[in-house]
Amino acid sequence: MKLEEFRNLSTEDLEKQLEETHEELFNLRFRLATKQLVNHREVRRVKRKVARLKTLLTERELGIR
Repeated sequence: MKLEEFRNLSTEDLEKQLEETHEELFNLRFRLATKQLVNHREVRRVKRKVARLKTLLTERELGIR
């Protein structure tokens, strides 16, 4: 998803998306540790997605945007 698509979601949907992304990151790290992960760039992509979601939630909490 792009940033504008995330901005259009409600706060509850963002929190749900963040939880799902954390689960995805956990699974990727597990697969990385057991040497089953083929594309290592997926970990970086998911970490950035977590950061985007946390930033959006903080912006909403502080009323920045």
